[in-house]
Amino acid sequence: MNPLTKAISGLYAVTPDTEDSAALCRMTQAVLEGGARVIQYRNKTATPALRRAQATALLDLCKNYSAILLINDHVELAAEIGAHGAHIGGEDGSLAAARAHLGTQKLIGVSCYRELPRAQAAVDGGADYIAFGSFYASTVKPGAVRAPLSLLTSARAFGVPVVAIGGITPDNAGALIKAGADAVAVISALYAAPDATAAAQRFCQLFETIKS
Repeated sequence: MNPLTKAISGLYAVTPDTEDSAALCRMTQAVLEGGARVIQYRNKTATPALRRAQATALLDLCKNYSAILLINDHVELAAEIGAHGAHIGGEDGSLAAARAHLGTQKLIGVSCYRELPRAQAAVDGGADYIAFGSFYASTVKPGAVRAPLSLLTSARAFGVPVVAIGGITPDNAGALIKAGADAVAVISALYAAPDATAAAQRFCQLFETIKS
């Protein structure tokens, strides 16, 4: 198992689409101050130049907090800047191609939506962690099909970290953790929060309370 895999636990922050790099770094630093140790850089609207600049800045920031940076979709960018790995979805190319590009020392996570067979195939193909969702109504993906909590319990059998995503807040995350999520991936409840540090702390405290 990749030694970085153990980092996929607790609060897993996912960045929003924004062209304001200074604000993105400021908000991400606040999230890191609150205890997040996994950041996924996800920007669906950025130009290649902006995406590279933002990802590089976030990687420097993550290194200051001993956190890991994963790049959504863009495996080539992850390799180019030396990020800790990548996260790929159903339309982002094959896991085998991503692994060939990144090598064995980098983390690769795979979105499995609400499909256990997809998760099995990902684990068989060498995924370091698997993600499921959407568990709740999401403003980022309002049309996403809902996943049942029981999916998280079943996914524990795969033996890799399980990440839950979709509409997660400090008020509903506890049920996901109790059902078996090793980590919760959060965008809006962190980056749209009045106090991102306090919001991150609330998520981290949930894990400490439930897992203790």
